[in-house]
This record gives sequence, structure tokens and C-alpha cells, in this order.
Amino acid sequence: MWQYKHFQELSAHDFHQIIKERTKTFVVEQGCAYQEVDDIDLKALHLIKTQKDSINAYARIYKDNYKVKVGRVFVPKEHRNQGHGQELIKTALDYVACHYPNSEVTVQSEALLKGFYEKFGFKVSSELYYDYNLGHYDMKLVKKVPA
Repeated sequence: MWQYKHFQELSAHDFHQIIKERTKTFVVEQGCAYQEVDDIDLKALHLIKTQKDSINAYARIYKDNYKVKVGRVFVPKEHRNQGHGQELIKTALDYVACHYPNSEVTVQSEALLKGFYEKFGFKVSSELYYDYNLGHYDMKLVKKVPA
């Protein structure tokens, strides 16, 4: 089941689950020692797919100046390769199209996931750079102009 929650709508249990899984993915699995919990959590919409009290997919969506950013995108290791990632990005982009129809949409993609985001219309908008020893690209959604 998909849930769309602003920070103040998250229960303590919800937030604990999110932070536990984000830390497991971004800090432990990827070996990146950084401040995982940040102030963006306070203003972001948290998009969560749960099943049997387990997070299957997650992203946070937030406005940063004139851009909408989709970040902290992850599917826990035990739920990967089941289509959750594709469903997550489609659901996030549907939300953005409805709530922020005229905004630029960006993601920060690990280099190895560039092709995944390109399938949804994202194009690379930066040179390859390294963040915590992982190659990344900034990517921008290219909106199709109706014919």
C-alpha cells in the first residue's frame, strides 16, 4: 500500500522504520558515513510503500527553490528486482505532475542507476562526480511537449 505523508503525519513508528531502512541502505550497505537524518525530512513528502509492516520502497519529494527533488530513493535489498523501484518512480512522478505541474524535477542518481532513471525521461545534467566515493550524476526530467 502506498502512503503519502508529510513529516507531521508520520508516527514515531513510521519515522523509525524509514530512518532504519535509509540508514541500512545508504550508510551501512553503501558504506557512506554522513548525516542521514537532515532538516529536509521536516519539509518533505515521504512516499512509502509498505506491506505487512515492512517498507518495500521509499522516496522523499520536496521543493527546493523552483525545483522539485526526488531523493533518498531506495528499495530494501530483500525487496529488489520485484518491480518496486519502477513503481516507486512512476508513483513519485505522478504525484509531482499533479502537485507541481510546472516545476523542474531532478534526481541525484548513482552512476550505475543512470539507465534506470533515463527510462522515465530523466537526462544527465552534470558531469560525473563522486559523493562518498560513489559516482553520481545530477539528472533532470525532460518533459515531453505535446504534438
